[in-house]
Amino acid sequence: MRRLCAIAAVLGCYPLLLVASLWPSPVAFGVLAAASYLAEYVAPTRARAFLSLLSRVHLGVTLRFVVREMAALLLVARTAGPDSPWFVAMAAGLFAMHGMRAVQTGLAIRLRQTLNTMPVVTHNLDVSALGIPRMPPEFLVNYRGMRFLYLDVLPVLGASAGAFAGAMGAGLSLLLGAAGALALLPYVRRAAPLSDPDRVIEVVGHQVRAYGPEVILYFSGATQAAYQARMWLPILERIGRRAVVVLRERAMARHMEDTTLPVLCIPSSADLMGFHALSSASLCLYVANVGKNIHMLRIPNLRSAFIGHGDSDKEASFNPFSKVYDEVWVAGPAGRDRYLRAGVGVRDENVYEVGRPQLQGISTEPPRRKVKTVLYAPTWEGWTDDLYHMSLTTMGPRIVRALLDHSPRIRVIYKPHPLTGHRDRAAARAHREIAQMIRDSGDSRHKVVRGLEPHLYDCFNDADLLISDISSVVADFLASGKPYAVTNVAGLPEKVFHERYPSTEAGVLLGEDLAGLAEFLDGEDTMACARAKLRTYLLGPEFPDGLARFDAAVERVCGG
Repeated sequence: MRRLCAIAAVLGCYPLLLVASLWPSPVAFGVLAAASYLAEYVAPTRARAFLSLLSRVHLGVTLRFVVREMAALLLVARTAGPDSPWFVAMAAGLFAMHGMRAVQTGLAIRLRQTLNTMPVVTHNLDVSALGIPRMPPEFLVNYRGMRFLYLDVLPVLGASAGAFAGAMGAGLSLLLGAAGALALLPYVRRAAPLSDPDRVIEVVGHQVRAYGPEVILYFSGATQAAYQARMWLPILERIGRRAVVVLRERAMARHMEDTTLPVLCIPSSADLMGFHALSSASLCLYVANVGKNIHMLRIPNLRSAFIGHGDSDKEASFNPFSKVYDEVWVAGPAGRDRYLRAGVGVRDENVYEVGRPQLQGISTEPPRRKVKTVLYAPTWEGWTDDLYHMSLTTMGPRIVRALLDHSPRIRVIYKPHPLTGHRDRAAARAHREIAQMIRDSGDSRHKVVRGLEPHLYDCFNDADLLISDISSVVADFLASGKPYAVTNVAGLPEKVFHERYPSTEAGVLLGEDLAGLAEFLDGEDTMACARAKLRTYLLGPEFPDGLARFDAAVERVCGG
């Protein structure tokens, strides 16, 4: 309903403005003009798709603003006459205001382009020699926000008060536009040297050589997948070798700002392969199999190791692409066996069991509360149409409804995968349905967790039970020693399912009919010993711990 109101307001105001100006009725014009500004302000959040359609048929926001200004000029012409000097002054002022707005927008674009085309973006490195200017206030550079278009509110609303007020409003708008352009000039001037890529690379390269990195964490991907690299940052901060993070997408750099490690973002493959300041490194760690990995893999004398972003029974944990790396690091014997069973070309002598160092913060103690907390953490839809691992679209709402209806002593935490809905709209709809279901329950104990905080492992510590899909969540949860259930979305026979997905052997199997859910929630825990045995198989021995084993693997390569 709100969307329809926003569309009606945008479509209806401008014809009525023209009628009010030709009538002429200054009061009606003023009311309609104010309403049209409000409609333009609200519409982007209520009817974005509709506004995009208007732009495609050449009725974009700039043209709509000009139409409103034209109506204001018509109103002045009808009330004061076209020969009035104030009419001429207002027309000239509006024309000049748009010219000045174009200058200001051009400067904002120039500044952003200069900063966004630097060959290297850094964090935690001293690049003060580049003289990178601080960004000016956001309203001066966010030209997509079209804030300076709204300067015409002064002459347009002024026109409803008379020709003199309209002319004065146009003059004041022109002055404000000029002030905005002048405010940007120093920033543009200071940023000009950054357009020299050779100088930027030289300054950054000098700092990187002074740091002398020994280990590289390389990552490329969508910003929603930043968690894949972020999970390794605290680990690399604690190893005995100097580490640096190398990214390929500029937007990704903002997701790594809370690390103490030096961060480099090098978008160009040519710049990356020619960035010799990284030559001191002996080891490059890869957390995802993506096409841009090939650019780093081509650098000679740099040993490559695939560490992934969590061990699971998914195909990603035995991807044929993994054979391009010198080594593949897995958590425990299960990771080695996956590659042996899959026969994808990864040689067994190139697989190393290094533990799962991220799991040290997972508690084995159950939460101390009277209610039983169930964490539902489904995986996402994946990059292809093979949905057999994801329960969200087929079972998710029914699982959450069953949990909410089961008993007032059941508390629900719902934490979807960060990429949920990235490819499949049905997954996004199921997520919204579950979130609304939890909100409608009226019980503040239930939680929907989306975003960086609280972390997945914090949710583990807050939960008594886990319901999940085939994913690394299951293997990681085994570190807690608590009971878990896994969805059998494909409807496979139990024996076949356990053989294909060994991480499920110590858990309860949930089919489409959710049979066994009530017993999982209320029954006795009889699988504690099985979980302990499976934990060692999936994650490796408890001693030495995961961090010590991972650090030893790094030392083997860097110290060899």
